[in-house]
Amino acid sequence: MNLLFFFIIVCLLTSDRSLWVPSQSVVRAMSSSAAPTSPYTTLAISHPAESVTHVELHRPEKRNAMNKAFWSEMVDCFNEIAGDPDCRVVVVSGAGKIFTAGIDLMDMASDVLQPQGDDTARVSWNLRQKIAKYQETFSVIEKWLLCSVAGVDLITACDIRLCTQDAWFQVKEVDIGLAADVGTLQRLPKVIGSSSLVNDLALTARKMYADEAKSSGLVSRVFADKEAMMAGALEMADEIAARSPVAVQGTKINLIYARDHSVAEGLDYMATWNMSMLQTQDVMKSAQAAMEKKSPKTIAFSKL
Repeated sequence: MNLLFFFIIVCLLTSDRSLWVPSQSVVRAMSSSAAPTSPYTTLAISHPAESVTHVELHRPEKRNAMNKAFWSEMVDCFNEIAGDPDCRVVVVSGAGKIFTAGIDLMDMASDVLQPQGDDTARVSWNLRQKIAKYQETFSVIEKWLLCSVAGVDLITACDIRLCTQDAWFQVKEVDIGLAADVGTLQRLPKVIGSSSLVNDLALTARKMYADEAKSSGLVSRVFADKEAMMAGALEMADEIAARSPVAVQGTKINLIYARDHSVAEGLDYMATWNMSMLQTQDVMKSAQAAMEKKSPKTIAFSKL
């Protein structure tokens, strides 16, 4: 799939092996030519703009397939980013033409197909722990206080999803004899809001192309090519990073809370949240800039 996929993770930080997507100046700084930054073997980390971190899936020779190392390195990477007060936005993409081919079955076979244990109960317990570990890889993206965008499991844990016009998406698990277990079946229904379409995709494993992905709400924008998408992603990241980190963080947290709770519960949580967060100096700074018709980019917000 010749697609360039981005996740914009905002603030402090939040695909799926079931998503099988192919995955100048500043834009070139985000290209896939650089070698992965130590200590990661499957990810390349760069900082293309102030307060913006670029996390690139970096196994282009394997179509960025997710091997054993990837699952733990993603958790370590996002935990580290979450503790970086200088980072307000994260852009996630894939090196080369493919975002990710999904799970690396050859590398993962021993974990998934040959779990250890002396009997059914012990094999099941060990397998459950493995599944929980893989789920955490993408949940950590959503869990941290940011906005964002691996297959389908990975992208549905992100807040903003962009793609190229030749991109396609596929919930592939039924074709390999299992049910998607690291987020797609839980998050995709809430992302696109149509149980019929989700069932269609998950039960047939058919491909969804860019136009349908946009019309269904899976992605918000479609770009002509990778270069245009990278530039668009960076521009969006720059706009988000210029806003109050308190405001961005609070918006992110309350959007997720509202998604999983009733309107009344969401409003109550919002009131509790803002009874303290409205006391930030960021409100006065933003109001003054607005009255003076100045851009938020002129405001010097404190770090979180």
